[in-house]
Amino acid sequence: MPTVPVAAVVSFRLGGTDGVSIEAAKWCDALAALGYELVTVAGEGPVDHLVDGLGIGAATGPDRPAIERALEGADLVVVENLCSLPLNPAAAELVAELCRGRPAVLHHHDLSWQRPNLGQAPPPDDPDWRHVTINQLSRDQLRAQGIEAVTIYNRFDTTASAGDRASTRSALGISPRDRLFLQPTRALPRKNVGAALALSEALGATFWLLGPAEDGYGPELEDLLARCSCPVVLGRAPADTADAYAASDLVVLPSVWEGFGNPTVESAVHRRPLVVGPYPVAGELAAFGFRWFSVDDREALARWLDRPDPTLLEDNWEVADTHFSLRDLPALIAAVLETLPVQF
Repeated sequence: MPTVPVAAVVSFRLGGTDGVSIEAAKWCDALAALGYELVTVAGEGPVDHLVDGLGIGAATGPDRPAIERALEGADLVVVENLCSLPLNPAAAELVAELCRGRPAVLHHHDLSWQRPNLGQAPPPDDPDWRHVTINQLSRDQLRAQGIEAVTIYNRFDTTASAGDRASTRSALGISPRDRLFLQPTRALPRKNVGAALALSEALGATFWLLGPAEDGYGPELEDLLARCSCPVVLGRAPADTADAYAASDLVVLPSVWEGFGNPTVESAVHRRPLVVGPYPVAGELAAFGFRWFSVDDREALARWLDRPDPTLLEDNWEVADTHFSLRDLPALIAAVLETLPVQF
């Protein structure tokens, strides 16, 4: 009877609502569809192996024996962003050491030079590894550092449920006549929450920020909220994200940096108009044919909200289904794995 290959997925944290955790979960499902048994390893989250010192900014060094035990027997290691950003250099160095000479895929969601004050060091490399980026920009930047990579864009279930608009709005205290603008992100400096608040004020909407403040952004967020004049809903994320999109009249992503920016495609999947900020990868994604509103073009947005054009929403869904469907992910990952020096 053939042995089932084992894939260990390693990151700072898994199973959360951050973009890396969400995409890592999709990769786990795709690897399972390819016949792998999955083992998850992280410093935070509901994982098979919770390892001290593996999380972002951990107070102690990584537990080497625990990581060795977690990776023991793994035929493939998938490293989700842990070796991409220097958020825990000791953990990244140890994981890279333990992966040398064995088949591994380094899945890069961000790179150190793409974040402020994180330095310019490229990720580690090894002949037995393959690198995967979530955008072409990162792939090109890695190539300039002498590291070849393949781009696999984040993928989405384009058949997701429509969500419950009426019940979600009722639970938030939003009347059917009120405008509700949704920013389905955490609150961080690069998410540019202030621009979303200003847009909500200008167009007479309630602003809904789905995620919490992180990385010390709490005081700045409190200051922004104290000065804004529009109604605000913080958190209160429904169990099904589809309900949040269904409840909204507009999705707002005014970020100045995103490695991908999942709301760009999620808004299309849930047939909601999107306002997008000037982050570099947004232009790369827009080139597939999406039609979005600029965060600076309030007049065009106001006209659309007054007289919505469903054609724009249907066209955006078609782009998402054609180029970013989750159904394609197993085949895309399989194509990368076929280039590894050891096959299973």
